[in-house]
Amino acid sequence: MDVSQIMIQMKNLILPLISTIFLFSCQPEGRVFVEHEKLSPNLEWLKKDKREFVVPVEDDTSTYKLSLSFRYANGYQFQVARVRVTEIDPNGEQVVTNHELIVREDNGEYIGEPGYDIWDSEHVIETNKQYKLKGNYKYILEHNMPTDPLHFAMEIGVILDKVSATN
Repeated sequence: MDVSQIMIQMKNLILPLISTIFLFSCQPEGRVFVEHEKLSPNLEWLKKDKREFVVPVEDDTSTYKLSLSFRYANGYQFQVARVRVTEIDPNGEQVVTNHELIVREDNGEYIGEPGYDIWDSEHVIETNKQYKLKGNYKYILEHNMPTDPLHFAMEIGVILDKVSATN
C-alpha cells in the first residue's frame, strides 16, 4: 500500500469521525429526547393535523424539563401559538394541558433563533417534570388557535432534558 492510498483511507475515516463529534457536541448536556415534525408544505397547521411523539423514559427517579419547539415563518400573525398537549403514560392514562408559546414580543418582533425568514423557538412547558413510570410516553400536539388553518406554522416538536437525579 502506498502513501496516497493510506492518505485516502485516513481521509475516509477522519471525515465521519469529525462529523460524529460535531453532531454530538451540539446536543445540550442531559438531552434525553428531541424530535420535530413538519406540519404542511403549505406553511399551515390544520386543527385536525395532530402530531404524535413517543418519548422513552428509562429513569423515573430524575427530574426533567419538558419543552416544545415551534418553527414558524415571517408573517406569523399572532403573538402566541396555543398548543394542546395530550400526554399518555405507559398505562394509558391521559393528561391534557394547554400552553401558550409566546413567539412575538409586544412590539411585534419575532422571538427565537432566526434563519433568514424562518424562526426556531423553544418553550419550556414543565420545569420539574417527574415521571411515575418507566416506559414510552406518547405526546399528541394540536394547535388550539381561533383560526384554522394556522398560517406560517412549519414544524412542532418535543424536547426532554434531564435536570437532576432525585435521592
